Amino acid sequence: MTEYYLGLDIGSWSTKAVLIDDRKRVVASSLRRSGTDLKKASEECRDEVLKKAGISASDVKVTVATGFGRDAATFASGFRTEISCHARGAFHYFPREITVVDIGGQDNKVIRVSPKGKHISFKMNRKCAAGTGAFLEEVALKLDIPLKDFTELSRKSTRKLKIGAFCTVFTSTEVLALIRQGEKKEDIVRGLLVSVAARVAEMEPLSGTIVITGGVIAHNPGLRDIFEKDLGLKVEVPPEPQLAGALGAALYAMDK
Repeated sequence: MTEYYLGLDIGSWSTKAVLIDDRKRVVASSLRRSGTDLKKASEECRDEVLKKAGISASDVKVTVATGFGRDAATFASGFRTEISCHARGAFHYFPREITVVDIGGQDNKVIRVSPKGKHISFKMNRKCAAGTGAFLEEVALKLDIPLKDFTELSRKSTRKLKIGAFCTVFTSTEVLALIRQGEKKEDIVRGLLVSVAARVAEMEPLSGTIVITGGVIAHNPGLRDIFEKDLGLKVEVPPEPQLAGALGAALYAMDK
C-alpha cells in the first residue's frame, strides 16, 4: 500500500498544500488565498489535494503544517518553522550548498543551507511590505498593469530606471512621478523588479547558487533575469516555487 504525507504552508497571503507519496513524489497540490479564516483555508487546501489524489484523510499517514498560520491546521500532527521547510523544499530539488531567497506576499527571507541540507542561518524582512508581493501588487494597481504582464514588459525595457523600494507609499508616489515625466511602462516595471532584487541583496550578501522560491517568482519569472544580469548571480528556480514550503513540510511529515 502506498503511504501519503501532507504538508501545509499557511501564509498571511496564501495557503498551500502538497501531498507526496512514500517515494517523495508530488501526488497533488493546492493553493488559495488565506483570507481571514486560516482554518477554513487549510481545510479547503487539504480537501482539494485529497480529492485530486482520490484518497481520504485516513490515508494520510502524517500531516505537518508550517507558515504564519500553522496553528490553524488543527488536524496536523506536527509543526515546523517556515525557515526549515523552505530550506528543505528547495534542497529537495537542488541537493547542494544553496542560498534560498523566498520572496513572499508579506515578507522576504534569505536562508543559507549547508551541503547536507541543514539551514545554517537566515534573515527575514518583516518591518515593511516594500520589496514583497504586496509591494508589487500595490504598484501594479497604480500602473493599471496586471502582475502577470510584468515579465513580458520588463524584457522589452531599453532604459535602466532606479526606483526605491524602501516604502510602498513613497515608491507609488515615485512611480506616478515617472509616469508624468513620460517614462515608458516597460522601463518602470523593470525598475520595480530591480528594486525588489536590490532589497533582497541588502538583507544579506548573496553568493554561490541562489534558489528563489515564493509566489513572486512564480508570477514574475522575469525577476530571475534581474538577479542574474544585474546582480551577476547563478539562479535556480524549483518547479512551482510557491509550493516549496509546503513540500518541505510534507518531507518532514515523511521523516516522522
